[in-house]
Amino acid sequence: MAQHIRVLQSYRQQTDAQLIAAAGAVIKGMTGNAVLASPPVDLKAAEAAVNELNAAIAAQPNGGPAATAHKNNKRSELIGILSKLAHYVQDNCGGNPAAVLDAGFTFATSSRTSSPLQKPAIVSIDFGSTTQLVVRVNPVARAKCYEVRTAALDTGGAPGPWQIAGLFTNSRAMTIAGLTPGATYAFQVRAIGGSTGATDWSDPVSHVCI
Repeated sequence: MAQHIRVLQSYRQQTDAQLIAAAGAVIKGMTGNAVLASPPVDLKAAEAAVNELNAAIAAQPNGGPAATAHKNNKRSELIGILSKLAHYVQDNCGGNPAAVLDAGFTFATSSRTSSPLQKPAIVSIDFGSTTQLVVRVNPVARAKCYEVRTAALDTGGAPGPWQIAGLFTNSRAMTIAGLTPGATYAFQVRAIGGSTGATDWSDPVSHVCI
């Protein structure tokens, strides 16, 4: 299954010391990196941005609000450089986690593709209020919702035309209303989601309405 690499960027939440350390790791990892040889930012400029931030941090305690503002500007400049490098690595790592780590970054992965969902099975059909039946299936992993259809059974037990009864997010309490008391209905359920969009319909289960 193909993996999409997402380079993590949490620089704005980092302390100044953490940010400088992260920048140092990136500069070291990308210097002379044959796989990621054409970064959008000169690494010498990244080094200069680190040095300027270090100098601004040193000047801040006795510099008042102006020094703090200057330090924050230098911090933002370094974050901007790291962000550009992160996007470059993300787009050019070839989906290889080792390439991201070698460049001094960390990452998360997500699947580009999804697999089919498991077909649901009706666990029970219970009485609700008058003209209602409550259908229950076991939850299907990764299902977005569930679609129910129903058909009235004739005197010989054969189902009539299937009618869509609605979409439900709660697999354990799908209330089907507007049924005819005394009539018997067949029910089927399918899960919505996955690579196919929807599963096959479950095996039918019938129940009388009161």
